[in-house]
Amino acid sequence: MKRTSKTNSIRAAGVLMIVAVVASLVNPALGQTTRHKPRLRKYARTTVRRVQPAPAPAAVYYTVNAGQMIRVRLNQTITSETARVGDQFSTTVVDPIYANGVEVIPAGSTVVGRVRTVERAGRKSKPGTIGVQFVSLRLTSGITRAINGDLTDATSGDVNADNEGQVSGRSATKRNLVFIGGGAATGALIGAIAGGGKGAGIGAGVGAGLGVAGALFSKGHEAVVQSGTQFGVILNQPISLPAATAR
Repeated sequence: MKRTSKTNSIRAAGVLMIVAVVASLVNPALGQTTRHKPRLRKYARTTVRRVQPAPAPAAVYYTVNAGQMIRVRLNQTITSETARVGDQFSTTVVDPIYANGVEVIPAGSTVVGRVRTVERAGRKSKPGTIGVQFVSLRLTSGITRAINGDLTDATSGDVNADNEGQVSGRSATKRNLVFIGGGAATGALIGAIAGGGKGAGIGAGVGAGLGVAGALFSKGHEAVVQSGTQFGVILNQPISLPAATAR
């Protein structure tokens, strides 16, 4: 009996050793699997709110009436000897224009003109003439508008200035003005074509306004309008413009 018990004890110890060895092999594998299991981070959801921009205020426009005269200064010399119908030239606004007390055409704005007719100087004391029209206005803010304007004298007695500095021509119905050639010492004059274009007459007081020594023609001189010459642009149609500070 004692021998049998001893044998059973040895067998039991052997079984325990086998179980221990198996357990030692299984536990590291389980630990290794658990150790490399990735952990997922939880991030809070962020709500993006879109801010709607405030609507821009509606632009306010002011009307510059037909008959308004704009005083301008020529930016380049033009002459009946070389000018061609369709040629463009530019002028700079000298005095600001107001509408309802608001400045709408600042000094320094640009008025673009176009040559409409050209007559070379000829025999029988015929001077050269240049007829022009004005087609666009570009404000200092960059805003551009098409216009319909004609040449007029900016310094004669027919010009009226009100307390806003607004200048308008009282003789707004006189549209047939052109640059007319004078003597070498006098330069170009502004005159009215008479008799269907067969002759020319000089408006009263025009010569002095353009720095002209007199109103007499020299024979057969071309019309030469020097850069820097000032004259008027009279509007044939009203235009709507924002305040000068608007862009």
